[in-house]
Amino acid sequence: MLVFLIRRIGHGILVLWLITLAVFGLFFVAPSNVAQSLAGRQATPETIALVKHRLGLDLPIWRQYLNFIENAAHGNLGFDYYHQVPVTTIIGQALPVTVSLALGAAVLWLLLGVFNGVISAVHPRSLADRGLTLFSLFFYSFPSFLLGLLLLYFLYFRLTLAGFEWFPAGGYTGITQELGSWVQHLILPWLALALLLAATYTRLTRGSMLDVLGEDYIRTARSKGIRESRVVVRHGLRSALTPVVTQFGIDLGQLVGGVVVIESVFSLPGLGKTAVTAINQQDLPVIIGIVLFASAAVVVANILVDIVYAVLDPRVRLH
Repeated sequence: MLVFLIRRIGHGILVLWLITLAVFGLFFVAPSNVAQSLAGRQATPETIALVKHRLGLDLPIWRQYLNFIENAAHGNLGFDYYHQVPVTTIIGQALPVTVSLALGAAVLWLLLGVFNGVISAVHPRSLADRGLTLFSLFFYSFPSFLLGLLLLYFLYFRLTLAGFEWFPAGGYTGITQELGSWVQHLILPWLALALLLAATYTRLTRGSMLDVLGEDYIRTARSKGIRESRVVVRHGLRSALTPVVTQFGIDLGQLVGGVVVIESVFSLPGLGKTAVTAINQQDLPVIIGIVLFASAAVVVANILVDIVYAVLDPRVRLH
């Protein structure tokens, strides 16, 4: 187990190193005037000179890259000259919003997707199976922005006109400020993400469950007189969750990196909306910081997924 962890962490570090090479080449080597690009379009000559001095842009390229790596390794993702604050401050303000959105939606799409997939697999080719498959394909085909707008129209606009002010149009309230308002502002974004992603988990769970339920050890468990619900949940579902966990790790890592469309539709000041704003303002330090943070989130999520494999499926051995 320890050897496996060391190897996986080593692979993760290698991936992050390659990403830093690409980011450094894209933002620090390719531009003709790096200091001007980082300082922004409205920067004064004094600000540009300050940026050049702070970043050591007069040093050799290899030394600039080592400084870039050293700063990133110590949690220093640069300075946002547009807002005159460190990039970590910008990310720290937006991260709780994105984490709240991602984790809340993850609970909903896992419960909905896995439950639907199990029901479909236990009753294949039944009316319930066909209905849940149609349900999954219907929402899987929806563009995320369209589903978000439809939820806003029917559950905010139409209900508000009818006198039921249950859902706000957008915005965010911190969980430490008021729990009820926090849930109220996030329920529609949660629902939008959950309906979109639950379709994938329904299909994954159904396919994996159908394979597992045909295994010899499942027939043996049934022949011993074990209750069907116990066979399905304890023996079947646990082994069938391996591809679901893989997809979950990838999706959650990407969501923590920023949910651009959903955050924009519901006016949530998370990492996705922050990245869009930074791109529009050509605020390169923030873009670089979010790219590095999102990459680290995906790498860490994949390492955790590999570890969970052995817990869920005893047939998997970590070497």
